[in-house]
Amino acid sequence: MTTRPQVQDELCIENVSASALADAYGTPVFVYSAAAITEAYESFTRAFAGHPTQVCYAVKANSNLGVLSLLARLGAGFDIVSGGELERVLMAGGQPDRIVFSGVGKQVWEIERALQVGIHCFNIESPQEIELIQSVAARLDRPAPVSFRVNPDVDAGTHPYISTGLRENKFGIAIADAPALYASAASLSHLRIIGVDCHIGSQITQLAPFLDAAERILMLVDTLAADGINLQHIDLGGGIGVRYQNEEPVDLDAYAGALLQLMGHRTQTLVFEPGRFIVANAGTLLTRVLSLKSNGDKHFAIVDAGMNDLIRPALYSAWQSITNTVSREGGEIRDYDIVGPICETGDFLGKQRALNLATGDLLAVASAGAYGFTMSSNYNSRCRAAEVMVMNDQHQCVRQRESIADLVRLESLFTLKTE
Repeated sequence: MTTRPQVQDELCIENVSASALADAYGTPVFVYSAAAITEAYESFTRAFAGHPTQVCYAVKANSNLGVLSLLARLGAGFDIVSGGELERVLMAGGQPDRIVFSGVGKQVWEIERALQVGIHCFNIESPQEIELIQSVAARLDRPAPVSFRVNPDVDAGTHPYISTGLRENKFGIAIADAPALYASAASLSHLRIIGVDCHIGSQITQLAPFLDAAERILMLVDTLAADGINLQHIDLGGGIGVRYQNEEPVDLDAYAGALLQLMGHRTQTLVFEPGRFIVANAGTLLTRVLSLKSNGDKHFAIVDAGMNDLIRPALYSAWQSITNTVSREGGEIRDYDIVGPICETGDFLGKQRALNLATGDLLAVASAGAYGFTMSSNYNSRCRAAEVMVMNDQHQCVRQRESIADLVRLESLFTLKTE
């Protein structure tokens, strides 16, 4: 998000004022900066410019077609975890041969569709998936390119809900079991082994866990090569953290330099699966103050966005910056809990925020581009927010606000009669 002060010190997203966006699309509304998304993606490709690299954006972070189509035009690949995400990427213009299919619960119809369109590879997560993908590929007589997601048992030092690289996590296969499973897969008729994959977690702000995992994966690559299994790519996942509050994210150039040093003479293509890194700080949730309320010395700002719109604070105790979009002169600064209209005590966007507020003020919740709308719901029968993309001084609605008709479109009254 780029902010440029105007006459009233009003928040702007690129060259459009927040108030103009709120007037045009209503609130709550998610707003994405095309420039910020582009810069985040290109910073990744620049850092690894000296080595064959494919950046596969993790669709689960933000699956809006507008976001996906922008990244497709930039040349991104995509990391998907469902058949629905596959169809979104294809609709957005993504190239099938730049798609990696991750996830622990791939279904037959998803595997069939991915084989039919010709994805780059499946990231196999268990021995049972070897058999499943082989059987589907044999029935369709289409060789399945595969990579094994290996669990390196590295502690990423992040929130337990988003840690994925420890032996107690559900993801991947144990690194000690990998050589035998690769050998077994290599003997099957319709599997084509092309890579190895690992992902140790999300919102990681230290370089050491990434390098620790990479060292273990590279040792496996060399072991496989000695066994006659030569890989085309090494997928080191995503997980690079962003700044929400006081974090000091990993320096991307330092990461690239250290990783390429570890690669040494190895020439395999490096694949990365960043999601949050690409979109988190490109997104802002705009929400309007409905009323102010005090219970003794406890102060609440009730806004029109709730935990159904942005669940990260309630689910992860996540902190995201919340500011008034226009600086206010006069009035009193108080510590407000920013809460929504959902009938849950856990319905809050932020707590104890020092703000000078009045009813009707427009607030901006920063860093809302990742795991914002994509995790939103219709809880309390609330219609989901609109999504808007901004480029320079232009803006486009890339997802309309839901209506009540949208809310009930797939439902029906119960009409069966009792005897």
